[in-house]
Amino acid sequence: MASRTSDQNSRQQRIAEMRRAEQSRERRNKILAISISTAIVAGLVGFGAWVLIDQKQKEKDAEAARKAPVSGEQTWDAKKLGRNHVETPVKYEMNPPVGGDHHPRWMNCNGDVYKNPVPEVNAVHSLEHGAVWVTYSDKAAAGELDKLREKVTKTPYTLMSPVKEQAGAIMLSAWGKQLTVDKADDPRVAQFFTKYVQGQQTPEPGAACTNGLGEK
Repeated sequence: MASRTSDQNSRQQRIAEMRRAEQSRERRNKILAISISTAIVAGLVGFGAWVLIDQKQKEKDAEAARKAPVSGEQTWDAKKLGRNHVETPVKYEMNPPVGGDHHPRWMNCNGDVYKNPVPEVNAVHSLEHGAVWVTYSDKAAAGELDKLREKVTKTPYTLMSPVKEQAGAIMLSAWGKQLTVDKADDPRVAQFFTKYVQGQQTPEPGAACTNGLGEK
């Protein structure tokens, strides 16, 4: 009888020990889960804050680029640049032109890259819509053109085409604005894009850059 009672007590002690061990594991797992969750939340909050700070910094940099003058750019008085729609030839005072009377139909400028020269009268209409027109001569190196094509194709309200007779190797034109560079990675290229793609100089901001004239 004493032996049976001893066995029962021993079994109850083992059960109690098992329960205590299980409860201890549950507590450890709960603490571990809370710690991991806290770390994940803290990480997400930290990452979110970093993304927000990074985005804010990019916005500040872009705003600074828009306000700062582009070194070496040429400027024409926008008020003196004609904006009439004509279907007759137009003689422009600069090459490539940065404004003036132009054809009623614009060149497609949704990141369009043209292998052949495009009609000036149509490209000028694209500038009126806020596009940046990237042009190049035979002086431009093939590698530089590849970089420019990549940038243009990723940027709405831009177009690119050859202009054999232009003075510079690479030239960027917006309405009333023009910049000449030798290299695609010249920091002024990015600044020109930031400042003038749909920039304040645009006579018709938001006007279409699609459904115009394309490559023939």
